[in-house]
Amino acid sequence: MVTSNSKSYFKTVEASHRTYTKAIRKARTRQGIMNLYWRHKRQHEQLLKKHLRDEMAAINQLKKKIK
Repeated sequence: MVTSNSKSYFKTVEASHRTYTKAIRKARTRQGIMNLYWRHKRQHEQLLKKHLRDEMAAINQLKKKIK
């Protein structure tokens, strides 16, 4: 099920990947590339955590309506 929340999440992830790939192309050192990767990974994990928290809140609201 794709909700407006999911669409927002996917747009944010897409924007994150765009900036990440641009930065990777401009990186000049191996350490610079690794730093970009770790920063991107941390951002991705935060986005996913927020997305799943929002989805769980929506599920709980639906469950309350059924009771």
